Order: sequence, then structure tokens, then C-alpha cells
Amino acid sequence: MTTTPDAPEPRPEGPDQAATTAAPADDVLSQLADVVDDVAERAFEPEELAAMESLDVPRRVLLVHAHPDDETIGNGATMARYASAGAGVTLVTCTRGERGEVVEPELAHLEGDRAALGAHRVLELAAAMEALGVSDHRFLDDAPLDGEEPAATAAARYEDSGMAWGEGMRAVAAPDTGPAAFARADLDEAAARLAGVLREVRPQVVVTYEPGGGYGHPDHVQAAAVARRAVELAADPAAARVAGGVPWEVAKFYEGVVPASVAADSFGGDRSSWPSMVVDDDQVACVVEAPEQLSAKAAALRAHRSQVRTRFEGGPEFMVSQDRWQPVWTTEAYRLARGVPAPDTRRGDGLETDLFAGIAPPA
Repeated sequence: MTTTPDAPEPRPEGPDQAATTAAPADDVLSQLADVVDDVAERAFEPEELAAMESLDVPRRVLLVHAHPDDETIGNGATMARYASAGAGVTLVTCTRGERGEVVEPELAHLEGDRAALGAHRVLELAAAMEALGVSDHRFLDDAPLDGEEPAATAAARYEDSGMAWGEGMRAVAAPDTGPAAFARADLDEAAARLAGVLREVRPQVVVTYEPGGGYGHPDHVQAAAVARRAVELAADPAAARVAGGVPWEVAKFYEGVVPASVAADSFGGDRSSWPSMVVDDDQVACVVEAPEQLSAKAAALRAHRSQVRTRFEGGPEFMVSQDRWQPVWTTEAYRLARGVPAPDTRRGDGLETDLFAGIAPPA
């Protein structure tokens, strides 16, 4: 005959005893977490760990722009909207804007001094990103190629190519573009640097200019081409010179555009004089409306004071060139160059209202 001993009477558990019981459990969990971290560090390369950490943020968008201020003018409301909603927003800027025109009289001494102006515009960009709530910003030439020594990466520099005005609101190459100009950079090398960033950040969405670079600036045209090529390289496991061993496929690739139906209010004149960013309305896939981000975008524009004039009489306005004041836009339009559109059925025109529309959430 088998007997089972009686269970001991339960003892009342006071606060001291509960704390004593919980402490060893907390210690064990802490030790297990340390073991997991240690195993992960030994089992994965640093770039693989960075890629896994990026996946902690469900929605990630990466924007590619040529100079400081381009991002705020074209996509500032969009960036602020997603940053405030907790999405990962990464900005990659291709140059430091060393050859930009200085419009602020107090900073006139910087014009022509490329090193000083570039350094100043870096600070302006940092202030603008703070205004938009964006904490992840990189310069393209700081991104290493696969196997590149740190000294070689530090020596790489993409400089502002400069520009001249052609007919209407269209830019052309400057007559004195130097050999280090971004417009002269090797396309595949620049794209390989950006592809390494894509593999690290792993964005579902990439945003840049349309192929004409918005208004023809050679650096904008190059940035658009580099972004397109980088998306291809990031997804190719056999791509040469791309840092990061984990390929990444971008789900949606957007180009910032202006619908023709609203261009007259922004640019005036006839369509033959309008910049290349103006497209027929039926080419627009997504319209991001973020009126709540007006103050953030206006503050970011004001931060770019060497390049952008701002005034706040009535509604906020800004001016960058052509002596034309424009309202601070909080509705920003995009053409889909890669991916599958997912129209918002709540809109009568069927356009998307979210850059991430149709992208399945991570499992």
C-alpha cells in the first residue's frame, strides 16, 4: 500500500517573504537575459545584431536627400507625422550643402567659404531634425563599404556640386563642378554605401526625388539615381561592396511630387516653366496630410536659416529661390515607383493616405 504524505500547511506570506521569494526569480531572469545577450553577441555579426534591433520598430521609413533643407521643404510634415507616431524615421543626406546660396544677411560671411558653410549647415540640419522629432540622421559618405577601413571611410567626401538656373524653374549643372562633387560620384559606389544603410535600418519604405531631381539640380538627380540603385543592391545577396550580410527588400519606393492641379498656386506661370516634380494628378499614389505638424515643419524651416527665408505674418511662409513666398505645406504628395498601391477607401479619389498602406505588419 502506497501512501502520500500530507502537504504542509500553507504559511501566511508577508511582504518580506514575498520580496525574498521574488528576488531570486528576478535574479534568474536577469541571468538568463545576460546569457541570451552573450550568445547573440557571439553567434551574430554586429551588422546582423543591428538589423535585428531595427526590427523592434514595426514601421520604418528612410528618406534620401541631396542637401540640408531639402528634406524639410519636401517631406517635413511627413517625417514629423511618422516620428510622432513612433515609427522609425531615418534621413540620409548626400552632401553638406557647401555651395548653397546664403540668404541670411547675418551669415553672409559664410558664402564662398565651403568648409565653413558646410559645417554650419550640418548644425542647422541637426536643429531641424530636432524640430521634426527625427533622431536618426546620417550623411551618405559616412556609410562604409563592405570591408572598408575606417580611415578610408573618413576620407570619402561627397561635396555639393553647385548649380545654375536654366529656363523657368529648372536647374542645370554649374560650370565649375569639381572632381569631388556628388554629381560626379561613381553611382554604384555611392549606391553600395546607401545599400549598407538600408540593410542596417531595414525600412519598408524609401522616399526620394523623382528622376528629374525635383527641379533638375544635379545633386538631386544623382540622389534619386543612387536611391534606386541602392534598393536593388540591398536586396541582392551577391551585391559587391555592400556592408551588412543580411539582404533587405524594400516594399515600397516613393518619389516626392506635386500634383499638377495644385502646381499653379505654388509655381504660377504656365506648365512649361514648372519644375520636373510636377506630375499629372493620376500619377499621384499617396497624399500624406499632417496639418497638426505645421508648427514642427515651420520650426524646421526656420532652423535652415542660411538657406531658407521664413515669415509668420498670418500663416507661416517660406522662400528658397525665385523670390516667391509660399505657404508651409503640410500636405505632401508621392508617386509610387516600386510596390503595390493600397488605396484608402475612405477617400473619394482612392489615393493612399499612409506610406505604409498595404504593407503587412511584422509577425
